[in-house]
Amino acid sequence: MADLINARYLLGISPENEGICQALGLTAANIDDPLLITADVVVVIASAKTGIDPKIVSQWHTFRDLYVPAIVAIIDFQDGDVDFEDMSAIVGKMLEPVLTPYLVLHAENGNPTALINLESQMITDYSLAPSVIKDSDSEHKELISEFRSELQEALIEGGWEQFAAGLVIPAIPLILSNKLGINEIQKFLDLIPTRS
Repeated sequence: MADLINARYLLGISPENEGICQALGLTAANIDDPLLITADVVVVIASAKTGIDPKIVSQWHTFRDLYVPAIVAIIDFQDGDVDFEDMSAIVGKMLEPVLTPYLVLHAENGNPTALINLESQMITDYSLAPSVIKDSDSEHKELISEFRSELQEALIEGGWEQFAAGLVIPAIPLILSNKLGINEIQKFLDLIPTRS
């Protein structure tokens, strides 16, 4: 019954599905599940190693005709040949263009440990527990300026209300082991009113 009240689903195939569902309060579903007609929001898994579930790719345009708000969670980018930005571009070709409100920052050893918010330019450092939010320095601001301009241009017509209306799709990096991306995805989930 709770699923009918808060119809929030995870779509995609990943060994981490159960953990992602628990972390975000989602129910796993398939793209051909009739319950998706009643969905309030979906989170689609896109793996930098294995891609996107072929069923999702083949049925995406039919599903998007419902204008269900969607978030793409990009996983498995931390130790592969395809990084978060590359995978966001791939998602744009396989499904439809996505917006990236955050970029991944890496530690000296190459591990992804932080996200920089392109709107606020604040950094959330996930190398510490609990995570720490701090201002970015001028070097970071310069590095993200082009990405920030692109995002601002995409949001000029209606801000993130376009997401709630099912018109734009954010892509968020997600690593369960250090919780990178969980709060960021949750912020988007919180933009969708829950049914009571």
